[in-house]
Amino acid sequence: MDLGISGRWAIVCAASKGLGLGCARALAQEGVNLVINARGDEALQAAAGQLRELAPGIDVRTVAGDISDPAVRRQVLAACPQVDILVNNAGGPPPGDFRDWQRDDWIRALDANMLTPIELIKACVDGMAERGFGRVVNITSGAVKAPIDTLGLSNGARSGLTGFIAGLARQPRLAGNNVTINNLLPGPFETERLHKTLSAAADASGTPVDTLAAQRRKNVPAQRFGQADEFGAYCAFLCSIHAGFVTGQNLLLDGGSYPGTF
Repeated sequence: MDLGISGRWAIVCAASKGLGLGCARALAQEGVNLVINARGDEALQAAAGQLRELAPGIDVRTVAGDISDPAVRRQVLAACPQVDILVNNAGGPPPGDFRDWQRDDWIRALDANMLTPIELIKACVDGMAERGFGRVVNITSGAVKAPIDTLGLSNGARSGLTGFIAGLARQPRLAGNNVTINNLLPGPFETERLHKTLSAAADASGTPVDTLAAQRRKNVPAQRFGQADEFGAYCAFLCSIHAGFVTGQNLLLDGGSYPGTF
């Protein structure tokens, strides 16, 4: 299927590895020009090299730095001639017990996982509406639907973003001008984030990481963890010309883990 987005420009955040890189790879294969961001420059340059090799005809630009820093956001936006596609992504805050978190911990979580995506969306969607095409995909978490008790910082911040998007995506000025905004909710994917969470659980319980990983896989109906490239393919479809009637949705990719009907 031709997704119809060749030659478009996309910003992909946290794109040096994991799900962000999976999304960048999928878009690159569709001929989309990329501005990619991540905090670590070395890993970011390695990812850019991989993307250029994968799709030699596209333009790949890099901006290293913390996307929650307003100066870095300005650099990212300035590097992109025209933002047709925005993929918001950020590493989640650490797990723990809410009794140990202070106000600063909550502010950092909100800044990274709620306020920064909103600022980037604000900078892009009116231009998208004027041009008659725009796709925003926010990578959140399956914990928005089924909260994980040790991920309270993430549960709170990402749920706040989810509520905001529910209203924004349905504004006629955006939806009526072919601008869609959706949230992708990953479950257990084979990423550094997953392994950090498993390591924290292992430290707390005294159970070996490999044992916990095997138990977690067994609890997934698909009997495996997801892969970044299959996540990226789903993201690319949401960014395509074929997904213009999908907006304001929270879409789970979790191998069937969520047990509910709705």
